[in-house]
Amino acid sequence: MSDAARGARFEALFREVYEPLQWYARRRTDATTADDVVAEALTVLWRRLDEVPDGMALPWSYGVARRCLANARRGDARREQLTDRLVAERTGMSTNVDPAVDALDDAMGELPSDDRELLHLWAWEGLAPREIALVLGVSANAVSIRLHRAKTELKKRLAGKDLPAAGHTRGGDTPTTRVEEAT
Repeated sequence: MSDAARGARFEALFREVYEPLQWYARRRTDATTADDVVAEALTVLWRRLDEVPDGMALPWSYGVARRCLANARRGDARREQLTDRLVAERTGMSTNVDPAVDALDDAMGELPSDDRELLHLWAWEGLAPREIALVLGVSANAVSIRLHRAKTELKKRLAGKDLPAAGHTRGGDTPTTRVEEAT
């Protein structure tokens, strides 16, 4: 591939994936770390441009960003060993006004991290099982099975919570309504 063609392909992929990667990263970490994760993911995209599957650039990029975020989190964990400040700030404090969101946050927090990531990719990122499969590096069938199990487990955990009646209160397809539809 010529340098001009390579540059043009990267620019097209950049326009396709930049904003979704920003949202993906910002939903999972603070803004500064999200910017670093996106920058690192775009660097990997440039370096491995020939490996990006046609028509699947976004899920492929989510997979790269997921690994970049894992690297960032490992670094953060080493720094957080010096202080328990964040744990103390969150203890007993809710940042949500909506009890349904609190209940969903609590139920999601009780799930294994792999199930949480799977549900986030499905509910927040709006990915289909075959796209999630590319992000996670597993088969679409495995994703479908794991997604079914994760939704079932989430439903069990939400069943014990005192929730208001289901429905859309803010309009649009929010993650809360998408999870409610699945349960």
